[in-house]
Amino acid sequence: MFHHTHPYEPFIPENATKLIVGTLPPPRFTTGALKPDDVNFCYGSRDGLLWPVLDKLFDLNLKYENTEEAILQRKRFLEKRGIGICDVVESSRRDKIDASDLGMQLVELRDIIGILRINLNINTLLFTGGNSKNGPEYFFRRHLKDLEEDIKLKVISNEVPRVHQFVLDGRLINTVSLTAPSGSANRAIGSMDLYKSIKTKNPEFNTIDFRILQYKGYF
Repeated sequence: MFHHTHPYEPFIPENATKLIVGTLPPPRFTTGALKPDDVNFCYGSRDGLLWPVLDKLFDLNLKYENTEEAILQRKRFLEKRGIGICDVVESSRRDKIDASDLGMQLVELRDIIGILRINLNINTLLFTGGNSKNGPEYFFRRHLKDLEEDIKLKVISNEVPRVHQFVLDGRLINTVSLTAPSGSANRAIGSMDLYKSIKTKNPEFNTIDFRILQYKGYF
């Protein structure tokens, strides 16, 4: 089985109040076989949509290439906005070498709660996906169960993006389960009533525009 380890340490600026939490980047980031238009940083896959969405949302004029400048652009943005990145999965095993979340087996999780206890200014977790099997929220819930502490997620909103809250050492922390910034989520977006309503009024509206609309209030 392929041992899919996370290639990046958490990136958490000192001023971070928000933490982006996903699972694992594609296996080629672990093996180092990056493509020319991959960026060697979190969410740097040429096929990923997080940075294109943030690029349009904040007019960042990002480079999409395997260069140090492309990495620095993203780090500068995160530092300026007080946003960190710490995916919940440290490693997994795979029978098939691909980027499917469902293909992850024998998953080892990062200690997100421990990281929150070190970074006391963080008040929001931005999950890049929901509670479907092997998604970021799914694994975070498993992490809470594994800790055997009395930390429970309280529903604030069941509308997409779903919002929960929990209390950690007397500190209130929000979680937001965003629509995943991956092509595989486009079908789910297409079935959403809000998307269909906007698309009817504006045929040019697409799934990238939908994510921009959704992410706008959280970044």
